[in-house]
Amino acid sequence: MSLRVLVCNDLPIVLDGLRSLIEAEPDMLVIGTTNSGMEAIMTARTQRPDVVVTGLDLQGINGTEMIRRLLREPGDTPPRIVALAMNDDDETFAGLLRLGVNGVLVRGTTGQELSAAIRSAAKGQTTLAPQIATRLVDWYRRDNRTPHEALRIPTEEITTRERQVLTLLAQGMSTEEVAAQLSIGVTTVRTHLYRLRCKLDVRDRVQLVSLAYRSGLIQSA
Repeated sequence: MSLRVLVCNDLPIVLDGLRSLIEAEPDMLVIGTTNSGMEAIMTARTQRPDVVVTGLDLQGINGTEMIRRLLREPGDTPPRIVALAMNDDDETFAGLLRLGVNGVLVRGTTGQELSAAIRSAAKGQTTLAPQIATRLVDWYRRDNRTPHEALRIPTEEITTRERQVLTLLAQGMSTEEVAAQLSIGVTTVRTHLYRLRCKLDVRDRVQLVSLAYRSGLIQSA
């Protein structure tokens, strides 16, 4: 049985290219394409794709919000998600992984890598672009603290606002979305994140969110 794939992207040339690559695979069927986040949700409800391949810049609602809503849709088997992240930054990667996607690919991904990620996602496995996987490995290699030491964080130094910012970031929100949610400036959000990294002695946002969950500073939903 062919894997049913829904493809979402705001650029027509990319959308057509993705469709052509996926339809060239004998075990895959593209059941729809769209540049709209809301249309993607409606199509997923009616067509029940196995995997959704999506960019993050969609019309209406962005890809991150679309993914969040899709994975919270009622039903036992939400679609698996393979996200295409064009921005090479830790905030984007951390947000997508926290949301629960089954694949994160970046600019330069080959057709073979895309099809492999779709097949893995359909099985419930997670595929990361080599650049992201390497970054995560480097993170663990750099961290010379013992597990107990790593979890001894100065919670008394974390302000209420910093905890709010960190919680929203861990939910997959971007800096801009956090600022809008809390009615504060983007620069203020970035200042809070910088202070959090200093207080918790971490190097990037991926590590910041991971440490916050492992230590119990914020709770999983």
